[in-house]
Amino acid sequence: MNILFLLTPKAACAYVREDDTIRQALERMTASGYAAVPILARNGTYRGTLTEGDLLRAIKNLYLMDMRAAESHGIMEIDHRKDNEAVSVTTRVEDLLTKAVEQNFVPVVDDRNTFIGIVTRKAIMQYCLNTYFSGEPAAPARRTRHMAPAMQAEGAAT
Repeated sequence: MNILFLLTPKAACAYVREDDTIRQALERMTASGYAAVPILARNGTYRGTLTEGDLLRAIKNLYLMDMRAAESHGIMEIDHRKDNEAVSVTTRVEDLLTKAVEQNFVPVVDDRNTFIGIVTRKAIMQYCLNTYFSGEPAAPARRTRHMAPAMQAEGAAT
């Protein structure tokens, strides 16, 4: 099965830009409700993963208890404990299982390393359950969460 059947496209993903400030990242993550989001360059390439823990450690280490101070620091200045490893659009679903054990979502990039979306652990598990119980590949589960309204207004379909 092609992983595109499990893909949440970029336009429906919450993400941050590499030149966003800590404050912008906090606001976008709060609006989306996600604990981890992809970091994208302006040209659309995948740069890593930003987690709530990364932001909390940055606030602690940089003494940024004042939100105005958070406006002067970019998210690429802070340490990321672990970036979710991206896979190519041609990766097999079976190969996603290894990634899904370690990551709650798997970023998907095209041949130019341009981010095209994510495959969530939930989508992989639903596919496996549907396949196991029916004995044949099934359609992926419908998405229940979409990108935050703030991301829609910004024009996330870059």
